Amino acid sequence: MFSNVRIRLVVRLGVLFLLINLFVRCGLMAAAGREAFDSWPALLLMLLGGLVNDIPVFVLMALPFVLLLFLPRAGIPAPGWRLAYRMLLVLYLAIFLFTAVAEALFWGEFASRFNFIAVDYLIYTTEVVRNIVESYPVVPLLAAVLAAACVLAFGVLRPLRDGLSAPSPAVRRGALIWLLLAALTSFYTPVASDATNTYTREISANSVWSLFAAYRHNQLDYRQFYPLIENHEAMALVRRELTAPEARFVSDDPEEWRRVITASRPERRLNVIEIVVESLGKDLLGPKTPNLNAVAADSLRLDGMLATGTRTVRGIEALTLSIPPTPGASIVRRPGGVRQLFCAGSVFRRHGYDTSFIYGGYGYFDNMNAFFAGNGYRIVDRAAIPDREVTFSNAWGVCDEDLLRASLREADATHAAGRPFYQFVLTTSNHRPFTYPGGKVSVPSGEGRHGAVQYTDYAIGEFLREAAGRPWFRDTVFVIVADHTNGSAGRADLPVDRYRIPCLIYSPANIAPGSIGTLCSQIDVAPTLFDLLGFSYHSGFMGRSVLGMAPEEGRAWIGTYQLLGRVSPDGFVMLEPLARPVVQGAAPAAAQRLQDETIADYQIAQDLFVQGRLQESAVLAGLDDGRLSMPFRGPATASMELVALLTGQGR
Repeated sequence: MFSNVRIRLVVRLGVLFLLINLFVRCGLMAAAGREAFDSWPALLLMLLGGLVNDIPVFVLMALPFVLLLFLPRAGIPAPGWRLAYRMLLVLYLAIFLFTAVAEALFWGEFASRFNFIAVDYLIYTTEVVRNIVESYPVVPLLAAVLAAACVLAFGVLRPLRDGLSAPSPAVRRGALIWLLLAALTSFYTPVASDATNTYTREISANSVWSLFAAYRHNQLDYRQFYPLIENHEAMALVRRELTAPEARFVSDDPEEWRRVITASRPERRLNVIEIVVESLGKDLLGPKTPNLNAVAADSLRLDGMLATGTRTVRGIEALTLSIPPTPGASIVRRPGGVRQLFCAGSVFRRHGYDTSFIYGGYGYFDNMNAFFAGNGYRIVDRAAIPDREVTFSNAWGVCDEDLLRASLREADATHAAGRPFYQFVLTTSNHRPFTYPGGKVSVPSGEGRHGAVQYTDYAIGEFLREAAGRPWFRDTVFVIVADHTNGSAGRADLPVDRYRIPCLIYSPANIAPGSIGTLCSQIDVAPTLFDLLGFSYHSGFMGRSVLGMAPEEGRAWIGTYQLLGRVSPDGFVMLEPLARPVVQGAAPAAAQRLQDETIADYQIAQDLFVQGRLQESAVLAGLDDGRLSMPFRGPATASMELVALLTGQGR
């Protein structure tokens, strides 16, 4: 009898696991609305697919519990054994319930099952735990989860208590069968009832499986998982995209992507402060952002800009390295990302600039300090901001006002030292838990993004008013651009409209306001800025200046960790691992060309990074001895170049 009792206990635990997951799916479907399914049969298929996906996960998760029930007790007294399986049962149920609650909260933020962001949350515990504590009523939630687990455990055990008190045999066949099942399910591939609908696929997935899959697939070998074309064809397509009146390839080698950019206007060594605003989707600009609206009216606006990804590190990668997103983790987080890559800072430093990364949190998060320091930037993060200058902080760092005051302080010091400066300033206030100093905006702190956006707008407005009184203001360009949007989830895998971000280039004394509607990317920001400054330079960038780009030449790259897209006026192409490219909105005659261009861009970007050709030394190899660089400088800056060479500045 006791054998059947133990089997019934495992079955009951499994049924509870499946019911909890069913309840979660129903909640996620309610949150997603009708976008999650097209018909009632589709709904039933989604639930059935979810059930199929849950069973292998339970088999793996329940393995320790099954072994405890069926294998020999090794002399453990009956009271101790009973306490062990009861505590383990409560722990299992608590994990099931806690995962359900965590999934609901995670979905509310990212409209996704656990993914790479959740993996980051497990790695960067200091910021994440503080963020969770500040964002949610953690103690009541945990208490409720534990109480519910105890109640469920009592309900499961009570009718089986007498049978479980009997001793177990030396070896149970059930344990061996379960071990075999666990071994088989480790090779299981989840099913999706509708691969074309992101919501359907996410809801039918199992979050635990998704979490471990995300951890395992942190980086992908492009050449192993994605479609390829011949190298010479790929490079020829990339070279065609990079061809521009102001650019000349450094050689006729068909594998050459490096160019010499010759300025079309006199060089101006203006200071640059690039404010990268957390989660500022273009749709957030409006009544909540009066200061940004006023700045936009006096700015050169790149209205066709798309973010390359959905994470801050993707924005950093695009804005500094001017390269499309590569599959897997951002280059910012890879070991090769700290090896003095050719970046925006490289060009600024070769023109005599001080370059700094200014961040209100601790920059070890997401490997940012290592990335910027490894690529030649000074680091000014929370550790460098004196406590006396901090008026408010939360899990992610000091508030945007304190951060921007640090920017002012650094600008004052560098200007006093007689050097032009470039600052990469990364904000954090427009991020959960959405807390900020009270009394600044009409929405109380912590009530959501609508208040946080207003506060960030307020902080930027105050910063610019303070900066206007500085002696360096007239000679400074302010770039205000988002790292990514405030939400990229949608019915499609890569919904293009959810990647639209603002990009404002503001310098009243130097740059005329206006709007450029050409489709463009974050990777075009640095080349456009250098064009405005009149810089001539050697380039390893894959971005281009938007100023000289015809509307029909517009293109942008968007992606997640595995999905890679390219948007152009002619259509949209998406690449995914081990699948055929998806082409949408393109005329039949253009489909193959767009597909090849997309493959070429991502294939070459990955090859350049993996082969070390994005390193500054590789980009400038053979070009940095003065004899080669001088003839390619514009006439307006040749004399300045000679002075720099003679004085040891710049190059």
